[in-house]
Amino acid sequence: MKKQVKKAVFPVAGLGTRFLPATKAMPKELLPIVDKPLIQYAAEEAVEAGIDTLIFVTGRNKRAIEDHFDANSELENTLTEKGQFAQLEKVHNILPAGVECIFVRQARQLGLGHAILCAERTVGSEPFAVLLADDFLTGSKSGMMKSLVHRYHQSGNAQISVLPITGKEISKYGVVVPKVKTNIVLGLIEKPDFESAPSDLASVGRYVLPPKIFEILKKINAKKGEEIQLADAIHQLAKSETIESIKIQGQRFDCGSVDGYMRAIEYEYKKRKKSS
Repeated sequence: MKKQVKKAVFPVAGLGTRFLPATKAMPKELLPIVDKPLIQYAAEEAVEAGIDTLIFVTGRNKRAIEDHFDANSELENTLTEKGQFAQLEKVHNILPAGVECIFVRQARQLGLGHAILCAERTVGSEPFAVLLADDFLTGSKSGMMKSLVHRYHQSGNAQISVLPITGKEISKYGVVVPKVKTNIVLGLIEKPDFESAPSDLASVGRYVLPPKIFEILKKINAKKGEEIQLADAIHQLAKSETIESIKIQGQRFDCGSVDGYMRAIEYEYKKRKKSS
């Protein structure tokens, strides 16, 4: 019987140097899109997909993420006394009952692949999701992670989200080697030169992966000082197992950059104003 996807890994140990000095003491994942931090949008997307265990791979100065998802009785009592019940509802119900948050420490930042490897003991032998909070996805009818999990439950194959990228920007991403006229991924090339990119499909921030990926990550021989890339492990996985891709619907903003972050705020604010 196929195992259900019930766990999600959130790599959140990055330093966020592009947003200094704002991120000197505050995790970049807590930067708000209007009134809600990036990491909460990603967590809600996972919960909407039926995931009930959220695994945050953290580093130094990331305690505030744990505090964000924890109860704050002092704040809740103050809001209750002041009759600010709408605000109380926002604070009290950040995550629904029955959702567990687990925090794992990444002592050294050795790349996305290494961050995911830090979650191995907690994930165990189950398929799991990976969400990168920097990739802010909005505007689709159903959440991207919900689509990936649904497809996994149908086929039992690993899933990655992809986005067509035109021009030289493609060289900033892991790029899909596609099987012609299908959604099958034959490989994933990390940041290829524009001229040699195997397609215009970039792997973007959402994955459903089998536990086999941990063994592959362990065998990647990164040179001293180099990072362990998830794209390299997915490339190896594609040689032995079927991997499928799903194109992102709606809008995607790269909130790892100041430009993408500001455009995300503008988009979300206008969307809320239009619906109010």
